[in-house]
Amino acid sequence: MVLAGDGAALKRLSRQAARAAERGVRPVADWFEAVAAKPGEVVALTAPLDAGFRVPDCAATVIAAADVHGGTSLKAGAGQPVILPMGEVDLRVGDVAVDRDHGLCVFEGLERIGTGDGGSTEALRLRFSDDAILMVPVAQADRIWRYGSEEEAVTLDKLEGGTWPKRRLTTEAGLARAARAMLAAAEERRAARAPALVPPEREMERFGAGFGFPLTPDQARAVDGALQDLAGERPMDRLVCGDVGFGKTEVALRAAAAALLAGRQVAIVAPTTVLVRQHLRTFERRFARFGIGVAQLSRLEGPAEARRVRQGLADGSIRLVVGTHALAGRGVAFADLGLVVIDEEQRFGAALKERLRTLAGDAHVLTLTATPIPRTLQSALVGMKSLSVIATPPAVRQPIRTVLTPLHDDTLRAALMREKGRGGQSFVVCPRIEEIGPMAERLTALVPELTTVVAHGEMKPAALDEIMVRFADGEGDVLLATSIIESGLDVPRANTMLVLDAERFGLAQLHQLRGRVGRGQRRGVTYLLTRPDRELPPAAEKRLRTLEALDRLGAGFAISARDLDLRGAGDLVGENQAGHVKLIGLGLYQHLLQLALRAAKGEPAEDWAPEIRLGLAGDVPEDYVPEPEIRLGLYTRLLRLGSAEEVEALRGEVEDRFGPPPKGVRALFALAHLRVACLALGVARLTGGPQGLAVDFRPGCAPAAMPLSEEITARDGRLILRRPGDDPDRRGETAAEFLHLIQEARDHQG
Repeated sequence: MVLAGDGAALKRLSRQAARAAERGVRPVADWFEAVAAKPGEVVALTAPLDAGFRVPDCAATVIAAADVHGGTSLKAGAGQPVILPMGEVDLRVGDVAVDRDHGLCVFEGLERIGTGDGGSTEALRLRFSDDAILMVPVAQADRIWRYGSEEEAVTLDKLEGGTWPKRRLTTEAGLARAARAMLAAAEERRAARAPALVPPEREMERFGAGFGFPLTPDQARAVDGALQDLAGERPMDRLVCGDVGFGKTEVALRAAAAALLAGRQVAIVAPTTVLVRQHLRTFERRFARFGIGVAQLSRLEGPAEARRVRQGLADGSIRLVVGTHALAGRGVAFADLGLVVIDEEQRFGAALKERLRTLAGDAHVLTLTATPIPRTLQSALVGMKSLSVIATPPAVRQPIRTVLTPLHDDTLRAALMREKGRGGQSFVVCPRIEEIGPMAERLTALVPELTTVVAHGEMKPAALDEIMVRFADGEGDVLLATSIIESGLDVPRANTMLVLDAERFGLAQLHQLRGRVGRGQRRGVTYLLTRPDRELPPAAEKRLRTLEALDRLGAGFAISARDLDLRGAGDLVGENQAGHVKLIGLGLYQHLLQLALRAAKGEPAEDWAPEIRLGLAGDVPEDYVPEPEIRLGLYTRLLRLGSAEEVEALRGEVEDRFGPPPKGVRALFALAHLRVACLALGVARLTGGPQGLAVDFRPGCAPAAMPLSEEITARDGRLILRRPGDDPDRRGETAAEFLHLIQEARDHQG
C-alpha cells in the first residue's frame, strides 16, 4: 500500500501511519525498492498522489492522503507492504554547516553533554578548521544552518580569530544594498500595469480538451497560477519548473491560448532551432482548429521569409510566433504583444534574457525550465518571481537509470547492441566537436551492423535540423552528437545514452541530456563514461555520483538546488555572479536577507532570541525519535517557529507521528510557547527559581502600565512575580500565565 500526498495532508497521513504501524516504518528511495518489500512490511516513500490504487502484480496497495483525509478509504490486503511518504531532513551528519557566530564547519552528529546541574542535554558536535571542536547545545540549534554537502569544495573556518566575522559583515552590507534594490524593483513591479487577459471560458475549455489527458495536480496548479496572473493588472513573471517530459509545454500552451483568445500576440522563445521546430509542430496542431496560424523566426528562415514574419508581427497579422533569440534582434516589433514564453531559460545568457524582457515591455512573461540556473531559482525562492513546481510525473514515465563507469569498447558495444535488440535508438555524446570524427571511426569498427548519424554545431543549420528530425522519425540507430541535443529533441524510441568524458559537463547539463532518453514506455539508461587511463578528481566523482543517485523522476529541481549549494545564486539585482550564497550558505542567506528586507522597510529587524531559564529540561529521547537528524530537525523547527498556532500544529504532527510525547518533549513545547510569547512582548530574559519569576524587557518594550500588587512588583525595568514553587513544570505554567497578564496589560494600554 502506498500512502501519498503533499503539504499538511501528507504530513498528517505520515504521522498517523507511523503511529499505527507498531512494528515501525522503513524509508525507501524509490518505487522499485518499495514493491520489493517483504510481505506485511511497512515502508515509506515520498510519492505525491491524489488517489490510491492497487498493483496486484506487486501485491501492493497505494493509498493517497486524499483517500484518508478526503473520506475515501482503502485497506491493504493481508501481507501487502504499506508504503508511506516521509519528510525531508535539513541537516545530515557529515554536511557542511554554518554557525552564525563562527562560520563554516562540519556537523558530526548529536552527543549528550552535562549541563552542570546534574542533568544532561544533547549538543551538536561541530568540527572547524584544524579539527577544532565546538559543542553547541540543542537549545541554540537555531544559530546553525546547512551550507552544503561538499566538504572538499569549501575551506572550513577557524574557531577563533578567523575571517568569518569580516565575511559576514561584508555579506550583510551587500544584502542591505540588495534589499533596497529589491524593494525598489518590487515597487516598480507593483506600479507597472499589464493588460488583463481574460479569454472566453468556453473557448478555453475547448482548447483544454485538445490535450487528451487530465492535467496532473501540479500542472493544474501551474495553469491556474498562470491564468490568474494573466487576468491581473500587473505583469506576470512566473517560473514553471518541471522535469523533462512533465508537462511544462501544456502550461505554456494554455497560457498562450488565454492571451491569443483575449486578442493579444504571443511570442515563444526557445534556445535552438530544433526546439523551435518541435514547438512549431505542437502549437500548429493545437491551434489549427481555432484558425490561428504559427510563424517561426530563426536562422533557418531565408531573408524574404524573415522579412514577411517581421512585417506580420509589426502590423499584427501574425498573432503567434515561435523563434530563437532572433525574436530579440533588430527590426523585430510587435503590434500588441501580450505574452512572452521563454523555454529552457538556463540556456540563455543574462544579457539576452534582459533583451527578451525589454522586448516584452508591459507584456506578461512565463519562463519554463527543468533545471533553473541558481540565480533564477534563488530569485523565485525569495519571492522576486512567482514559482510553480511540476513534480508529478506522467503515469507511464519511468526513472532513467544512470551508471558511472569507465569507457571501454565492450561497454560501448554491449550498450548499443542491447538497445538495438529491443528495437530502440541510442545517443553517443562527445564534449567537443573535434572528438566526433575519431569516435565515429571507433563506432564503425565496434558496431558495423548499426547505422550511425552525426550532428554538431558546425554543420549548416538546415542540414543539422534535417538530420535531427529524421533521427527523431526513426532513421538511424545511433546519433553521435555534441551537447547540441540537450534541449528539444523528442525521440520516443531512444532509450540509451552514452556520455563521453562526463566530468566535463555540468550537473544541470547532464540531467538535461539524460532527459532525452526514456521518453516512451521503456526505461532509459544513461552511461556516464570516464577515461579509464586517468583518475577522476574527488570533487568531479562526487558530482557525478550525485547525478547517479538523483535518478528519480522529478530530480531536476533537486539538482538545481544542489547547483545552488555548489555555485551560489549570484547577485540577484546585479551582474556579480559570485553571489553571497557562496559565502554563507543558502539557509543563513535567506535568514539575513529577510532581516535586511525588514530593515529596508523600516521594520524592526534585530536578530535576537530570548534567554529562558526556568529549570525546565526540554529533551527528545533517543527511544522516542531514534534518528539524530530528525531529532535535530525537531529542535531547530521549534526554535524557529513564530506563533503559538505553529507550535500547536507541530505538537500535533509529532504526536501523530511518534505517539504520546514523553516529559522532555512536553517541556520542549512548553518552552517553545514561552519563547514565542517573549519574542512578541520584547522580553529579553525570563528567569525563575524557587521564590518566583523575573522578566527583563528589551529597551522600549516594557508596558507603560502594569497592575502591581504584593505578588507582582516592578524594579529597574524588571517585573517580578513572587510565587514560590519548586516544581519546574509548574514554574513553566506560571511563566505562561505571567506573560499572558503582561500581554493583556499591553493590549489594554494599546
